[in-house]
Amino acid sequence: MTDEKLKEILDDIYIQYQRKFSSKDPVWIMHSLNNPRDIEVMGLLTSSYSYGQVDQINKFTHTLIEKIGKKPYEFALNFDKSKDKKHLKGLSHRFNKDSDLVKLFTALNKVLIKFGSLEALFLKGYSNDNDNIIPALHFFVLELRGAVSIHKRFNDKYFDYLIPDPQNNSTCKRLNLFLRWMVRKDEIDTGIWEKVSRSKLVMPVDIHVARTSKLLKLVSRKSVDLKFAVELTDRLKQFDMDDPVKYDFSLCHIGIDKKMHLIL
Repeated sequence: MTDEKLKEILDDIYIQYQRKFSSKDPVWIMHSLNNPRDIEVMGLLTSSYSYGQVDQINKFTHTLIEKIGKKPYEFALNFDKSKDKKHLKGLSHRFNKDSDLVKLFTALNKVLIKFGSLEALFLKGYSNDNDNIIPALHFFVLELRGAVSIHKRFNDKYFDYLIPDPQNNSTCKRLNLFLRWMVRKDEIDTGIWEKVSRSKLVMPVDIHVARTSKLLKLVSRKSVDLKFAVELTDRLKQFDMDDPVKYDFSLCHIGIDKKMHLIL
């Protein structure tokens, strides 16, 4: 199949997905909020816990917002572990317990006090001179992780799973998903971070995207890691230089909706 034909199919699936925007997509909860600061905080919380079945993810995020209210930025900015951890009691998702959520809010509290917003934190490490957002994402993660300990870096695998570091060659699927939600603007993505270029984003690679990309021979790398995600993103720039990550919808739903027969 020619690149022109493949681009046509991927663009068509993207348009179809936009039209049938599913309320089951975890991003939907952000569309119930109006303040950009609330949206970004809820976006990070939602993306961090976006692993496993979508119904379980949505149950977790909806329960969370019921507990803390529809002002997550204010809750995080004023978070006091000794007083507020009771609001998070019992809020676990698979292997992440409520203690991990307390750590995440502790981290959010400290970086929001220091930088004012998650956007300001990200922009502190961001430069348009870089090929992509990976250096900024590394800075973003180090600040969040460092905020939960006064000691030199420590190992906490369950908390670290929520906020993975790209320096460890993780695909950082959920953090790249968060950035997609914040930077891109369409019927699904909020586009509230206007100073970050869509062209610098990296594909959020999950099992569906990885499998489809391999079948379509969009990547040569066998290991599904950060290098895989970057290689795929660079390949998709041949279809849309300014917005390669929009094809996340297409590649993911080819696998989920079993549409591979349309291409192969």
